[in-house]
Amino acid sequence: MAQDKPESPLWILGASQGIGEALALHVARAGATVAISARSAEKLDAVAAKAPAGRIHPFPCDATDIDSLRHAVTDIEAKLGGIATAVLNAGTHKETPVDDFQSADVERIFDLNVMGTVKALEVLMPRMVARGSGRLALVASVAGYRGLPRAAAYCGSKAAVIAMAESLKAELDGRGVTVQVVCPGFVRTPLTDRNDFKMPYLMEPEDAARAIWDGLRADRFEIAFPRPFVLQLKALRALPPRAYFPLIRKATGIE
Repeated sequence: MAQDKPESPLWILGASQGIGEALALHVARAGATVAISARSAEKLDAVAAKAPAGRIHPFPCDATDIDSLRHAVTDIEAKLGGIATAVLNAGTHKETPVDDFQSADVERIFDLNVMGTVKALEVLMPRMVARGSGRLALVASVAGYRGLPRAAAYCGSKAAVIAMAESLKAELDGRGVTVQVVCPGFVRTPLTDRNDFKMPYLMEPEDAARAIWDGLRADRFEIAFPRPFVLQLKALRALPPRAYFPLIRKATGIE
């Protein structure tokens, strides 16, 4: 008799380090079956080795290549069952100040942060809609709430993900597919380690993973943390331009 497949997996795209790695380990230790993807098979194997045996399953792929994504999703569902929850976390960051503003940098950031998510959605949504079930968690950032100096590309990419999640939720409500958007603040990762400024409310990746997992299970649309930082940034979002720009220039040291 064929061996039963494990329960439908949670798939994390962008799971070789940082928030994605921490979430994979947190969920696996809670007893779930987790499929993880990123470009580096070696890094994915290292993440899986930290988890209880048989809980994390690596499926290397390139988030910017739709054929690679389609192959990974097909492989996951053949081996582990239909993806119940997908956390689309692949992303990157680089400062794009006006004195060194290059289209190549912006294109690279949008290609992964936005189009990587778009391509994963193209693969996943028809499957979930056909099944009448599934959960799509799009990882954005509180940086998507409003434009910040030296981060035009990153803020723009994350704002795009937030708006896209809102649009998709309006369409997928009632079709059995849950859409959520994840908006972390500063989390200690290899990307934020590059920052040369003090990061307010800096969180450890394990704390971010707990916040995301709690939010996924609570079914709320926006999973945003840490709460004090989120409230401050949402207050800034409500300011009119004549108040916002002088305030943000002062706060970020822009002369």
